[in-house]
Amino acid sequence: MNAPETPATIRPLRIEDADEIAKIYSAITQKTARTDFKRLIRQHAQNEEEACLVAEIDGRVVGFMISYILTLGFGIEKSAWIATLGVNPAHMGEGIGNRLATEIMDIYRERGIRNVYTSVRWDSTDLLSFFKNLGFNRSNFINLRKVME
Repeated sequence: MNAPETPATIRPLRIEDADEIAKIYSAITQKTARTDFKRLIRQHAQNEEEACLVAEIDGRVVGFMISYILTLGFGIEKSAWIATLGVNPAHMGEGIGNRLATEIMDIYRERGIRNVYTSVRWDSTDLLSFFKNLGFNRSNFINLRKVME
């Protein structure tokens, strides 16, 4: 079953969207967005090379997708990375995430980017399902982590 079509408008991220995006992030994670989160959103908005989009309904941001291009990276060709996304919980299930992803994929396709990557926690079944439905599969990479003390 497809999600109902949303009346959302998809547009490029703007610097002034940072506060609304932080509210969406906080609603999803149940944690207050840190000041550096807003600063990073503003930085992404200023970089024209990146594909960062928001979904808007009646002038309010209800969803976002932040992505960027990797030009150097452990033997892979130029590729894109979806860093984060979110949809206001009141608008989940309306197809907003799918529309954001579709638009971002179109942008990268037009730019000649063939590979798009993202990273998802293994226990985030809703996010795994979302990306699987978009055609994402496991890649040849393993995420590694070092905890600094």
